[in-house]
Amino acid sequence: MQSVDRAVTVLEILARLGEAGVTEVADELGVHKSTAFRLLGVLESRGLVGQEQERGKYYLGAGVLRLAGAAAVRLDISQEGAAVCRQLADELGETVNIAVLESDAAVNIMQARGPASVTAQNWLGRRTPLHATSSGKALLAHQPSPVQDAVLARKLPRLTERTVTSATALRRELAEVVEQGFAVAVEELELGLRAVAAPVRAHDGSVIGAISVSVPAYRLDEERLPEVVKGTVSAAEELSRRMGYAC
Repeated sequence: MQSVDRAVTVLEILARLGEAGVTEVADELGVHKSTAFRLLGVLESRGLVGQEQERGKYYLGAGVLRLAGAAAVRLDISQEGAAVCRQLADELGETVNIAVLESDAAVNIMQARGPASVTAQNWLGRRTPLHATSSGKALLAHQPSPVQDAVLARKLPRLTERTVTSATALRRELAEVVEQGFAVAVEELELGLRAVAAPVRAHDGSVIGAISVSVPAYRLDEERLPEVVKGTVSAAEELSRRMGYAC
């Protein structure tokens, strides 16, 4: 923990000073120069700091921008999505979530409950499997082939009797998600729960999230499905516009 704390402190020092040499960093940390040098070396190897070779000064590297950019996207989609979630939840009367991809899971970062919602379950912050949720499928379907291949190469856990555990079947379903513009999960995560999700895009067209509607199975039959799909896709398009994408 001490090493982690010192590494974070180094980044804070460089953010405050703009640039600093090993001696300055060591003095700020209250450690020997060799310790400061090792910390800076590790941070440099990960792209979090850079060094001016002529002067030997260190500065914040492009890796910090990468991390900040990822955090900004997550923050922006959550902020911009609040009103969109609320409106869709009110229109359909159901629970609406926004999820983002985090490693090998979909993580819900925004939630709104509609007036007809019958569950008090809180999905906020919950990691859900990509293969068994509508949000997960919407996110995975738009990832590069290497990312999809890595997920499909693993064992896909069976969570209910309806969970898709065949890599071939799931790959076929992901292709359909891309073609039709939305994903559906029918009691694949939990029995009695159905959901529809659509991708949210950034200004460059990349998929940065998914907005989903979760509905008790008895309230989402084939007759109502088109209404929920239309509302979900429309909300995803609206949120994409707010994120700078020209739909």
